[in-house]
Amino acid sequence: MPSFSGFLAAALLACATVLVPSARAATPDTVDFAALTWTEIREAIRRGDTSIIIPIGGTEQSGPYIAVGKHDVRAMILARRIARQAGHALVAPVVAYVPEGGTSPRTSHMRFPGTISITPATFRALVEDAAESFRVQGFSRVVLIGDHGGYQKDLRAVAGQLNRRWSGQGAHVLYIPAYYDVVPGAYATWLRNHGHAAEVGMHADLSDTSLMLALDPALVRAQALAAAPLPTATQGVYGGDPRHADAALGQVGANMQVSAAVAAMQHDSTGQETP
Repeated sequence: MPSFSGFLAAALLACATVLVPSARAATPDTVDFAALTWTEIREAIRRGDTSIIIPIGGTEQSGPYIAVGKHDVRAMILARRIARQAGHALVAPVVAYVPEGGTSPRTSHMRFPGTISITPATFRALVEDAAESFRVQGFSRVVLIGDHGGYQKDLRAVAGQLNRRWSGQGAHVLYIPAYYDVVPGAYATWLRNHGHAAEVGMHADLSDTSLMLALDPALVRAQALAAAPLPTATQGVYGGDPRHADAALGQVGANMQVSAAVAAMQHDSTGQETP
């Protein structure tokens, strides 16, 4: 008959087996770079997940009815969708600090509280340094998508600069202007063709608000907006009318953005930025 001490040791060993998680636990089902450990990222790269999407947002006023994190949230949510649809890609933390206007004097969105701005030179250096850090750890393609129009020229410049610098090193940058261009382009056209021509403006309008309702409605003050008079430029709403914004309308635009970005990634055969 086994001794009591032997029985106790066996019981403790059994408990430890149940309570201590396996060191070989499955990798979380996520494309978020920041949600993985360094060893999980290393293994993902070894498995072929060698594209990294850098979503660029921006912290800016969007009128009285959309929270200032609009671009950051949208860029991150859509980047995740793009990564999953394109495959073999992870998503970097969103870049929330971008050029939004001058501070002395205060210009553009910086005229309103709630906006954060850095200089174009600082922005370019930030994106370049982030991209370089991904290259040296094994990512062979850095994908740039920007949710705001003001810095698109800077992203193009960064892509060109890095592709020249990285020539022959087995890595490249893919800047996808179509991700942003579809919003004032194909999506705005779709809204106009579906009876919303007068409601489409340039900023915090029907399209902007509908996109936000589709992706994170908590960032829209929908009740206050529905009861408001037509917002004006003095409130940070530049043209159009956001009061009839709708999540279903926004989902159309979001799908267009994802499709445009996935297509660009799938047809990236040259190893250079898209024209």
